[in-house]
Amino acid sequence: MKKVLLLAVLVFGTYAFAETQTWQIDPAHTAAQFSVRHLGISTVRGTFEKTSGAVVYDPADPSKTTIDASIDAASVNTRMQMRDNDLRSPNFFDVGKFPAITFKSKKVESAGQGKLRITGDLTIHGVTKDAVLDVDGSTAPITDPYGNSRMGASASTKINRKDFGVNGAAAAVGDEIEIVLDIEMTRPGAKK
Repeated sequence: MKKVLLLAVLVFGTYAFAETQTWQIDPAHTAAQFSVRHLGISTVRGTFEKTSGAVVYDPADPSKTTIDASIDAASVNTRMQMRDNDLRSPNFFDVGKFPAITFKSKKVESAGQGKLRITGDLTIHGVTKDAVLDVDGSTAPITDPYGNSRMGASASTKINRKDFGVNGAAAAVGDEIEIVLDIEMTRPGAKK
């Protein structure tokens, strides 16, 4: 029990409450980023600009944490309109048929001091596969100027785009996609 409580303190802050807490992902302060090799010579980076979801967190037992997150696939931005339109098309994400990229956690486990491994169902292009997020630490919760609680975490993973049926221009784009998530979460404060 001491190890579990210590992990809760190290990963999710310096306080512990007995009850489960629901945190909302703050889309204005969350970044869902990706990178992929282009022609094997350079790396193209992009973001998805619209994220949403919730994290249910038990400070006394982080292994009970659940994540349900969604990314608007049409919000892809690589800073090049023609490429972004191609990524939205049936060549890649086919956002008309598959508007959301989702992640639903199934298992949370310690991966060392201040780290977690979160396994869940990642759905891209209508295909669901297991994915493991490596979570590297979390900020201690703070109270913002409006009285709301906030905390953040970073996570990363690698996937093969072809595993999700995102085939696109196979000769131009690498198969391995690196994903980095910088997440800020919020809970409403007491009403004034």
